[in-house]
Amino acid sequence: MLEKSFYKKMLSKSFPFPIKVTYWDGKSEIYGNGTPNIEIVFNEKIPISDITRNASLALGEAYMDKKIEINGSLQKLIFGAYESADSFMRSSKFRKFMPHQKHTEEQSEKDVQSHYDIGNDFYRLWLDPTMTYSCAYFKKDNEDDLEKAQIDKIKHILEKLNPKKGKTLLDIGCGWGTLMLTAAKEYGLKVTGVTLSEEQYKLVQKKIYDENLQDVAEVKLEDYRELGNEQWDYITSVGMFEHVGKENLGQYFADVAKYLKKDGVALIHGITRQQGGASNAWIDRYIFPGGYIPGLEENVHHIVASGLQIDDMEMLRRHYQRTLEIWDNNFNKQRDVIEKKMGERFTRMWDLYLQACAASFESGNIDVVQYLLTKGASGKNLPMTRDYMLGQ
Repeated sequence: MLEKSFYKKMLSKSFPFPIKVTYWDGKSEIYGNGTPNIEIVFNEKIPISDITRNASLALGEAYMDKKIEINGSLQKLIFGAYESADSFMRSSKFRKFMPHQKHTEEQSEKDVQSHYDIGNDFYRLWLDPTMTYSCAYFKKDNEDDLEKAQIDKIKHILEKLNPKKGKTLLDIGCGWGTLMLTAAKEYGLKVTGVTLSEEQYKLVQKKIYDENLQDVAEVKLEDYRELGNEQWDYITSVGMFEHVGKENLGQYFADVAKYLKKDGVALIHGITRQQGGASNAWIDRYIFPGGYIPGLEENVHHIVASGLQIDDMEMLRRHYQRTLEIWDNNFNKQRDVIEKKMGERFTRMWDLYLQACAASFESGNIDVVQYLLTKGASGKNLPMTRDYMLGQ
C-alpha cells in the first residue's frame, strides 16, 4: 500500500492529460479527466528509495529492463511531465545533484569514444546520408527531408562566417566531416578537423583521400586542447561544448579565442538551457558520460571573459525537436536490425533517449543556440545586416 500511495502521489499530478497506470498487482487507475491515450505499466515494483535518490535514473533503467512498459507515445508522456508544474520532473523533491564528473583529456577521450565509437554502421542505419549527428535546419518547414535540412544547416553555418576563398577553417569536434569537407569543396577554404573518435577519424580520413582533398583538408585524432599555437581565420564547433563539462567551459571558449586570428569569426552551435545549466543522471550514465548542458547566461559569461564578442545568436529549438523525431522514426524502422545487432536493452535505451530529447526540446527544457562570435569588435569584417546569412 505504501508503494502505491507514493506512486499515486507522484503520478497523479505529473501530466496535463489523463493517463492510465497499471500496477504490478494487475490493478489499474486513471489519473486526470477524460480517456487516456497513454498507459504506464509497472511489471515490477520500483523501490521508492531508487525514485527519491534519482527519478530520472531509476525510471530510465526500469524502462530499459522492461520493469516498466509504455503503451503510447514516450515523447508525449515525457513532454507532459515537463509541462506540468507539479511533475516529478520539475519538483525539488525528486531532483538531486549529479555525482562529480571528470573532464581530464584522458576522461574526455573515453567519454567520446563510449558514444561515437559504437560503430559507423550503427549510425548509418538511422542518420541521413551525410552522417550529420546534430540539429538540422528546416528552411521550408515540413517540405524538407532530413538530408536536405542537414545540408542546409551546414551551409547556414558557413554562410554566417561570410567566408572568403583561400582562408582557413578549424572544425572542433568535426564528426564525420561533412561540414569541414563542404567548406573545402564549396567555399574554397583550407580546413582542419579535430576529433577524439577513432571511428570518425578513420571515415573522414578516407573521405579526404577518396575525394582527393589532401591539399585542402586534414583531420586530426587529437584533443582540441593540444592544437598548439596555430591560428585559423574561421572556427566552427557543432555539438561540442556539451561534452567539455561545466568546469572546462571557460577554457573551451578561451581556446576558441586562442585559435582564432585577430578579427576572425567563429560559429559555435550547441545545446543550451535558457533556464541555467543542468545534467541528467540517466543520460550521463548510459548515453553521454560527462555531459553537461550549459546555461545561456553561463555561455555568454565565458564568451565575454575569453575576449570574444557576440555578433549574433539564433535559437533552433524547434529544428532539433523535428530532427530527433525523424531520427527516432528512422531508428524504429531499423529496430529489428538494431536489436539483433545490439540487444533489446540497448535498443530500448536509445529509443528512450531519442524520444526523451525530442520531448525536452518540445517543452523548452533545453534549446540549441548558434553563437556567432568575433575576435575583436563585433562583426568588424561582416556585412552590416543579417540578410547575408540567408543568401539575400
